[in-house]
Amino acid sequence: MTSIPFDIVGFDLDGTLLDTSGDLAAAVNYAIATDSRPPFAVDAIRPFVGKGAKVMLERALSASGGYDEALLARMLPILLDYYEQNLAIHSVPYPGLMAAIEGLEKAGVKLAICTNKAERFTIPLLHQIGLFERFASVVGGDTLGVAKPDPAPIHEMVKRAGGGRTIFLGDTINDIAGARNAGIPSVAVSFGFLDGAVETLGADAVIDHFDELLPLLQNWPG
Repeated sequence: MTSIPFDIVGFDLDGTLLDTSGDLAAAVNYAIATDSRPPFAVDAIRPFVGKGAKVMLERALSASGGYDEALLARMLPILLDYYEQNLAIHSVPYPGLMAAIEGLEKAGVKLAICTNKAERFTIPLLHQIGLFERFASVVGGDTLGVAKPDPAPIHEMVKRAGGGRTIFLGDTINDIAGARNAGIPSVAVSFGFLDGAVETLGADAVIDHFDELLPLLQNWPG
């Protein structure tokens, strides 16, 4: 196997490693049902995801008749509590991920996660999916008290993984801007929770499937 010029490959979680849209949609629909609002299809929820649970709920409420801060404040704990109890009912790794992980491990590359998802959801979800042990470090949105695009969580991810040359994969502007702010290259995934054209994220490269990841990294310039 051609060598990979990175010590660490870091990943965002939702919309990058895992398609969590089914479980997120179920949590949104459970919460808005308390206000007698009809459920959204999973495909309709995907554009709402990517900037945290509060923004996801705001977008869902706006699309289903509007909201005020009091309604949002009442529903958010309902959504979060439901989601915490139903993290991995429908969530699955994206196609090709497991083969990519195995290839990276065989190449001696460490894997790491930096997500804006809170640790109370991130750690149990990874355990339930069976992926936690594959990662040298996992940093959540509340691990340091700041989240991407602030570079601090990505720096912490790298530090906890042992340091070295790192590249980061994500699906939102928070991911790509976070990597840029941290001074590391980035790869955008076109299959995630995009709210616009993937090219607008400004990543150093784009992949449409995890089958493309190893060849991309093996041929990375420099």
